[in-house]
Amino acid sequence: MARLSVLIADDNPVIRAGLAAILCEAEDIEVIAQAADGREALSLTRRHAPDVILLDVRMPGVDGISALPHLVQLAPVLMLTYSQEAEIVREALLLGAGGYLVHGEFTADELLRAVRDVPAGRPHFTPAAASVLLAELRASSHPQRDVAQSSERLHNSVVFGLSSREEEIMDLIASGMSNQQIASTCFITEKTVKNHINRIFAKLQSATRSEAIARWLGTARPGVTGHG
Repeated sequence: MARLSVLIADDNPVIRAGLAAILCEAEDIEVIAQAADGREALSLTRRHAPDVILLDVRMPGVDGISALPHLVQLAPVLMLTYSQEAEIVREALLLGAGGYLVHGEFTADELLRAVRDVPAGRPHFTPAAASVLLAELRASSHPQRDVAQSSERLHNSVVFGLSSREEEIMDLIASGMSNQQIASTCFITEKTVKNHINRIFAKLQSATRSEAIARWLGTARPGVTGHG
């Protein structure tokens, strides 16, 4: 019987070696390639055509989230990372990840089971990721909130006078992306991202990311403070 081939993408060589050691203990699984970033993962996936890709989120250069939409077109992807922020989990799943495991929340047997199940369309989630899915499910029971928020955001884009590019970047900021992730997503330099953010903050009369997000999403107004 053919063994399940796996590609591991993680910038930490110790984690790659540890994962490979666990996977290679199984007779029906083999690690055929290892990558240190998203770009190398994409190149090796095209070369080796693995059955499953284990993908970290934060890697130098092209990170996991940036590489994910390209990788899922070639093979099932299981996120395997320390990142457990709700926005990251949500984005990974929306981009096509077949599961999300957070380091420290799974055993070796659970990892092997997930690797075997993901190609068959059976997703696996550790508690941190599962809690995000539960929150999303609860939020979806109140769709009118999303409609109201979208309307508010459109109103704010007019009020604050953001350009279409600035609107795009502000949405990415609100999703929790770092400057590096925004640069990769928009195919621009981090310096250009910083320039856009400076202009956005000036237009939103905000000094911090959280303040800008609050005003962009309509939960705060310029010049309004306190409880009044």
